[in-house]
Amino acid sequence: MEVLGSSKPMIATQEEMVEARVPIPYRDQCAHLLIPLNKCRHAEFFLPWKCENERHVYEKCEYELVMERMLQMQKIREAEAKLKQSHKQGTIPLIPKDCKCLVSVSVSVLGLTFLFFGFLAINFYWY
Repeated sequence: MEVLGSSKPMIATQEEMVEARVPIPYRDQCAHLLIPLNKCRHAEFFLPWKCENERHVYEKCEYELVMERMLQMQKIREAEAKLKQSHKQGTIPLIPKDCKCLVSVSVSVLGLTFLFFGFLAINFYWY
């Protein structure tokens, strides 16, 4: 069974996962490794130093799935950024980048607004 968006195939079938009582959130492409890990844990009374090899193999599989999803998301973000950049290049900016215009600055002090246009200052009162 092939899973969309993943390079790893589903090895464990639904019947095997139901029989092994694998919780639904854990039924992914690494479930075939979780089944023997859970059997080992049950047989060894969940001792943390037991079943290390099985746990390592399962966690490595999960890590590879996460990294694969991260790479896919990075490719999607790069494609969106490229699309956004191409849309941005087609628009005409309101103020050209090579414009040598005077910059206006507005400063409000005690209800008075001063607009500075180059060297000229104009007072406006707030009513």
